[in-house]
Amino acid sequence: MVEVARRTLALAGRHAAGEGVTVVPGEPASRISLRAPDASIAALSKALGVKLPQKPKASAASGSRMALWLGPDEWLIIDEDEADLAAALSRVRALHSAVDVSHRNLAIFVSGPNAEAVLNGGCPQDLSLEAFPVGACSRTVLGKAEIVLLRTDEQTFRVECWRSFSDYVFTFLSEAARDAA
Repeated sequence: MVEVARRTLALAGRHAAGEGVTVVPGEPASRISLRAPDASIAALSKALGVKLPQKPKASAASGSRMALWLGPDEWLIIDEDEADLAAALSRVRALHSAVDVSHRNLAIFVSGPNAEAVLNGGCPQDLSLEAFPVGACSRTVLGKAEIVLLRTDEQTFRVECWRSFSDYVFTFLSEAARDAA
């Protein structure tokens, strides 16, 4: 029997905090970068068990699965239970492109009453609750790294970044957390 090596988590053991904010890495998750035309949305939503949002900054969730709108024909699908998303989409006959990016991306959670201020240390978007409500998501930048940002509750943000930029993003957020005081 062949043993399969598990990938070492890029940010294992890392933790940062400041006045009113914590920064922690997320657990492993399955991720699919999904592209599809409008005509395919219903079939893909059914196969995934979550309705693909069709408006800017929108997300949808069902259980451990999330669909984040990134563009008119693009979504990031995340399953925190590490379900096989490619298998869920393999029988869909509707036109689409699904690429597993589970090992490319990872999550960092920024939470607390100063989470907005920490993220705005490097993100140019207005992240106030009025402009970026719970469930809002967007592809944006943090410092010099591209991220996908999701507001999961009033004081918590999920930052999705490429694994290769994770040390930079985590360090940036850690420094901003120290400055939040």
